[in-house]
Amino acid sequence: MNCKKTLLLIIFILAVNSITAQLSNEIKLLNETTTYQVGDSIVLQFKANGISNLKLYCANSYGNTLVSPIVEKDVYSFAIPRFLTIKKGILNWSVFNKKQRVSGNLTIIPKENPIEMETYLGPPSIEAGGTDFTMLVVIPTDDLDNPLVDGTEIDVNKQFLTSRENLQIKSNNLIGYKRIFSPIKSGRVILSSKAKQLDSKEFDVNIMPAIAENFQIFYERLHEYADGNQITTFFTSIIKDKNDNVVSDGTFVDFFITNKAGNILKTSGTTIKGIAYAKILHPDAEETWQVKAIITGISESDSISLSYNRAIEDFTVSFSEGNRKIKVGPIKSFMNQMIPDGLTITLRVFNKGKLIEEIIKPSRDGYAFYELDKAIYKNDLYTFQVKTAGIEKNYESKKVW
Repeated sequence: MNCKKTLLLIIFILAVNSITAQLSNEIKLLNETTTYQVGDSIVLQFKANGISNLKLYCANSYGNTLVSPIVEKDVYSFAIPRFLTIKKGILNWSVFNKKQRVSGNLTIIPKENPIEMETYLGPPSIEAGGTDFTMLVVIPTDDLDNPLVDGTEIDVNKQFLTSRENLQIKSNNLIGYKRIFSPIKSGRVILSSKAKQLDSKEFDVNIMPAIAENFQIFYERLHEYADGNQITTFFTSIIKDKNDNVVSDGTFVDFFITNKAGNILKTSGTTIKGIAYAKILHPDAEETWQVKAIITGISESDSISLSYNRAIEDFTVSFSEGNRKIKVGPIKSFMNQMIPDGLTITLRVFNKGKLIEEIIKPSRDGYAFYELDKAIYKNDLYTFQVKTAGIEKNYESKKVW
């Protein structure tokens, strides 16, 4: 019986010694805080009785490293490298040797006051009307380029024309942002932001007019005669969008002109203060035009009609020197004045029903002169056709020698 009691006592003493040895071999973190500010000097200290060859592995989203300790009386001190302590976030650590491992993490928070405001705004131009928007993004950062903590209050100042507005936002997931919707009127919105006494620079957003609505067109001319010389000017009403904003300068407007023959002419202009102007020469023959203006793919005008009266009632054609020299003129306009230089005069020469040559010349001082080359035109009978200002004259079977 005594032997049995002695054996139980020995087993109990061995168990107690084993537990005591395990407790004495524990790794214990001595630091009282696990939250630090960026830039702080962080030294992790561990109590490790009877444990040797400890290393510290630490890592965050910016990198990782292995740190060797300074050991004094079973206290292991590990200095965290600066490149890991200057970035906010979670820093994970692990102390280990070949037999044991203890892990944990630290929270590194940014500094309280920002040194810089990273501010982004885009797009820089939006459409008036209240449906389009630009976005302002603000990132207040400390002197180590760390965004401030979530919930940091940011003031956004907004001015448009004579109105001013102050908007409050809070940072979340590193940034603060605000959608700035367009006003009804066109103009320029000025924006700035402020976080903890730090102000951003000024930003502006151009509020552009919306797409143009349909419009009207008009015309101006010095007279209504088709002299091929004077200019007719087409112009639009003030072109506006649905919100009564004048469209942007430089809006391109095409004027399409359909004549009596169904042919289409085109002239173009760009808007200045909402009005587009375009010019075109008068026709050189009696004509009626149908005119319509279009902003391609966006809007159009009504259609207007204008007529041009005949400026030239008649002209003379004379032949000389064996009918090889032909003089057209004088050609006189609606006030009995000589037609301006540049009127197109066409001479067509036929022989036995076949077109030999077509000669086009501009008028000069009210006349046009032609001379038939003997190398081309042998002595024979020819038919001559002279056409200008919509008037055509024919001279049949005229002998040339």
